[in-house]
Amino acid sequence: MKNVFDTLMERGYIKQTTHEDEIRELLGKESVTFYIGFDPTADSLHVGHFLQIMVMTHMQRAGHRPIFLIGGGTTMVGDPSGKTDMRKMLTQEEIEHNGECFKRQVSNILDFSKDQAIMINNADWLMNLKYIPFLREVGKHFSVNRMLTAECYKARLEKGLSFLEFNYMIMQAYDFLQLHERHGCKLQLGGDDQWSNIIAGTDLIRRVKAEPAFGMTFTLLTTSEGKKMGKTESGAIWLDSEKTSPYDFYQYWRNVDDDDVEKCLLLLTFLPIEEVRRLGALEGAEINKAKEILAFEVTKLIHGEDEAHKAAEGAKALFGKGNNDENIPFTEISKSEFAEGMEILTLLDKIKIVPSKSEGRRLIKQNGLSIEGKKVEDVKLIIKVEDFKDGRLLIKKGKKMYRQVRLI
Repeated sequence: MKNVFDTLMERGYIKQTTHEDEIRELLGKESVTFYIGFDPTADSLHVGHFLQIMVMTHMQRAGHRPIFLIGGGTTMVGDPSGKTDMRKMLTQEEIEHNGECFKRQVSNILDFSKDQAIMINNADWLMNLKYIPFLREVGKHFSVNRMLTAECYKARLEKGLSFLEFNYMIMQAYDFLQLHERHGCKLQLGGDDQWSNIIAGTDLIRRVKAEPAFGMTFTLLTTSEGKKMGKTESGAIWLDSEKTSPYDFYQYWRNVDDDDVEKCLLLLTFLPIEEVRRLGALEGAEINKAKEILAFEVTKLIHGEDEAHKAAEGAKALFGKGNNDENIPFTEISKSEFAEGMEILTLLDKIKIVPSKSEGRRLIKQNGLSIEGKKVEDVKLIIKVEDFKDGRLLIKKGKKMYRQVRLI
């Protein structure tokens, strides 16, 4: 059977390892318990998290056991990695709610039956720590000089790094130690921005337990130009269907740049390598077939096959290859609200096609909005009942984002 390390390497996931040969050997000879931590800073996972869940799924399918660690404790502090400013402080209730949302989403992807995967919250051990004993037992193993050389801290020193955030690395390292002691966890995985924190955990286990522990990071999901994927003008691409509809999710992947198609197929689908290489080699108009397959496969993994088919049908209806507009994303609004007309900016805000009225105003001024195929030029345009065709109104933002308004 193929070693999962080779699969991850071949598909382009792996960025850095603490001990490449030892990790590959370990994954080839036994079932390894490993973990990835997810801080619930929002009420949904997003596309960046999905890449990490794909790695967990590859590992689980190869017989290894994932621990999905919810950072109920670490989120109280906030990870400074990749941030120029201190994160917004959340209440304990908000963090618990977000953690529950994470649980629901990931349970549709990973198999938690028969102890094949574990879900744990680090609040279980972090929230009840006693400060002085923790400093004496764990803090003594950390060099401040060495910590300050880590990228996650260096970038923040100029603007100011709070002592609160300075503790984050020690807390994440302590997570690894706890999971090692409680569940025999030998390997921590994470995005490459977590490299310093992961090394801290492997070092702590080696110092405290005199036992081997390993770390591995994977590439961040970026475009061929180096920009992070999963962001649009309207914000992040979420896995929650209420925050990003399956149609919008599908369309995001359907519209990736040609140069990013093969990379996305490798990282975000389980299609065989040979098929990915074939699709990635398509050129001209043919590459659109590869994009449709990418969009369908990723949407299927997150939202299920039925929703993926609906999203694909909705796209065909909008772009002239079908006549079923039932799968176009829509918002229902009472007919009575249009009795005296509704301002276009109010309507745009209602159907959530823009994040704010000011964004709607900017969109119109830049000729980025159409209604039933006609450009909107007046920011004070009033929409009336008679503007609807059979109780429906099609609004288009930019080149490829559509919303239908339906009267009820």
